[in-house]
Amino acid sequence: MAERTVGSRLMVYDRTCGGRWGLPGLTFSWRVGGVLYRALGRLDDWKGVASWPEALDWLLARSRERPIAEIQFWGHGNWGCVLIDRVPMDVRALAPGHPWHARLTELRERLVSGGDALWWFRTCETFGTARGHAFARAWTRFFQCRAAGHTYVIGPWQSGLHSLRPGEEPHWPVEEGVPPEERTGMRHALWSGPRVPNTITCLHGRVPPGF
Repeated sequence: MAERTVGSRLMVYDRTCGGRWGLPGLTFSWRVGGVLYRALGRLDDWKGVASWPEALDWLLARSRERPIAEIQFWGHGNWGCVLIDRVPMDVRALAPGHPWHARLTELRERLVSGGDALWWFRTCETFGTARGHAFARAWTRFFQCRAAGHTYVIGPWQSGLHSLRPGEEPHWPVEEGVPPEERTGMRHALWSGPRVPNTITCLHGRVPPGF
């Protein structure tokens, strides 16, 4: 039996989310999480970034010698997108002609083969609503790998975690995580909690089976 390639597990986070009035912001929490996950052996490396080009360039540099098995992004999200310094990455970035398309195409070739790689967006509500479905579908088909994301606002509790493989259709409801009064305007997702479907905590380092 051929030996399977073991790839790197990498994390990037948004380093631009500092707190107000000298207080720690979310960047501080994400940095502490990176240190903890590395110490626990859940990550091989991590980096704070201030833009998507910086994030993609670091992932490309880090994968020159070894393919990538898992990429986690810790930062802000919205339905159908993820953000660094308030700049969104959505399905438009996967189209030829987009400024980030060439980097994404090159990064696709740096993932472990066989569709076993994972992109995990540990961001608020990225997989929620029809926009989230479209994002998950497009991302998995472009990268030919599994992707995971959430449908709720996440924090210590991280709810509505779902994953999708290339060629699959999203199996979670489009209204998951969306308050009834917001379903027409789609402005705010619900908060995560222990009694909400598909919930983990920020200390979980793997997507549970069946999610």
